[in-house]
Amino acid sequence: MPRTFHPHDKRQSAPSFHELWQPVESVSIDMPPLEARGNRPLQLNFEHQLKSFVFYHLEEHTSGRHLLQVLEEDDFAREVIAGIKKSSFFEAINSRGLEQLTYVFQQLQAKAAKILPREHAELGNLVAIDGSLIDAVLSMHWADYRNDCKKAKVHPGFDMNQSIPSKLFLAEGKADERPFVSQILRPGQTGVMDQYYPCHKDFDLWQTEEKSFVCRIRENSTKTCIRFNAVKPGGIVFYDAIVLLGAPGVNQTEKQLRVIGYRIDNKISWIATIQTLSRKRRETFPSLDGKD
Repeated sequence: MPRTFHPHDKRQSAPSFHELWQPVESVSIDMPPLEARGNRPLQLNFEHQLKSFVFYHLEEHTSGRHLLQVLEEDDFAREVIAGIKKSSFFEAINSRGLEQLTYVFQQLQAKAAKILPREHAELGNLVAIDGSLIDAVLSMHWADYRNDCKKAKVHPGFDMNQSIPSKLFLAEGKADERPFVSQILRPGQTGVMDQYYPCHKDFDLWQTEEKSFVCRIRENSTKTCIRFNAVKPGGIVFYDAIVLLGAPGVNQTEKQLRVIGYRIDNKISWIATIQTLSRKRRETFPSLDGKD
């Protein structure tokens, strides 16, 4: 069944393979060539490798093996991508083309960033950071922490204003996600992270690096209150304070943080962020800055 950009809209038509391939083709002219590592010629060149990725996500394939079966049986796939043996396919997918894929991503991201509108500009430049956004692989699994596991993990910075990834980093499957925050965020951007990212020493580090962030924290996080900020009665925010996070003498932050508790649809969430807000954000979120 063909995939669509808006699965719940029954009136739209699915994009064609050639529509999705054309932007890739336009940036591949100056792409670094993929060369064989030994004397054997490549059974699957990078163009075929990239076309197989596009075709995989155009249809609802369940795995790499399912894709290989379709490449052998489907007339269109055989003509455009060509059939390939399983051993050659997975050897290429697992160990080749990283430099070329990085180049294609960087070129397409730069072109898309110039075209797509920026939504909610009043909130600033928001970048979601999450090491589990990995729907670009041929089969998706939850994190595997076995010692003999050889999976990789991608760490994307996702531009929330334009709804496109802005940066990508690859690491070992069991690699810590937090160190990539400093590499992903640029000056003027605000990182938006889930509760698996909090580490009190990293909160101190990011503030030392003058990184802005909004990070979800656990409800039972230890908080030493420095001062409370005014909260608007009847609003979604029920807690707003400048605090030190963590247990004193154990893992407490050295730098003060702003912690906000809010309730939406009877669900309570807590976030930690930097202590101060810019003037624009004070105007945008008056109830969060104690001015209202």
